[in-house]
Amino acid sequence: MTEPASAQRHGSGPLRSALIVNTNRVEGWEKLREDITAQLAGAGWPEPAWFETSAEDPGRGQAEQAVADGAEVVFVCGGDGTVRSAIEGLVGTDAALAVLPGGTGNLLAANLDVPTNVPDGVDTAIRRGRRCIDVGEVEGQSFAIMAGMGLDAAMVDDAPTALKAKAGSVAYVFSALRHAFDSEMLLEVTIDDAPALRRHARTILVGNVGRLQGGVNVLPDAEPDSGKMDVAIIAPRNLGHWIQILFGVLRGRKKLPRVEYLRGEHVVIHSEKSQPRQLDGDVIDPGTTLEVTVRPSALWVCVHQPDTADDLTEGGPSSR
Repeated sequence: MTEPASAQRHGSGPLRSALIVNTNRVEGWEKLREDITAQLAGAGWPEPAWFETSAEDPGRGQAEQAVADGAEVVFVCGGDGTVRSAIEGLVGTDAALAVLPGGTGNLLAANLDVPTNVPDGVDTAIRRGRRCIDVGEVEGQSFAIMAGMGLDAAMVDDAPTALKAKAGSVAYVFSALRHAFDSEMLLEVTIDDAPALRRHARTILVGNVGRLQGGVNVLPDAEPDSGKMDVAIIAPRNLGHWIQILFGVLRGRKKLPRVEYLRGEHVVIHSEKSQPRQLDGDVIDPGTTLEVTVRPSALWVCVHQPDTADDLTEGGPSSR
């Protein structure tokens, strides 16, 4: 998005909003509600509608109801799973997602440079900076960060919940070590209308953005509003290869060894055997196919945007 915030505001009056919270993942949510309501009131906005997620409905239904009730901004607090579910209720609407920190990952917020504390996140929404991003779709389910098959999905599925709550992304390290030498996948990968590629791999990622836990950037060229998904086929075969990849990550290299990069609007991955699969860290049923279709410019997200076109050029004010 190259438009400055001032060109995206569509008026200057107060906006109606809603707040979706996963109360099982967010501590002190009663105080959180009070603080957000007070901050919005200070900006002249009305009190936000309040929605709590449940095991049966982790966010989609609440987001759909918020939009039906006229919410123009939907705040979501509860981690990547809650955000992904809420996105499914916001895709294709004019309502903007405002991500607030909560849960373990918050990867969409990290990739879009959304503030990592609640007051600044609310202020970002109040200032009306927006970015319209793409969304991936797999079997009718939406994702905004990354889909994966193989090691990454097994790692997510196997990470201990209690350890994630206490140690955050460190939990995934222990899980990754357990699965680093799982059997290779034999894959057939088709990008758009190109001929199918046959590859051996430990894992394959299809990303709208590239940054993972711990700041690891596995898809450095991914842009969330490019209209395409970036693909990484990760194929280490021994300990030495894993060390090469780790060294490349630690050195911040733009391209990692033993990783093949592709890009397209429609990605179809077939595996010889059923494999674990995930969307934005939510494990879905194992399968032999991961088919990703891009929905371009499908979701508005509240982000920091400069106030003038001049600020968008190099040398303008930095993001807060």
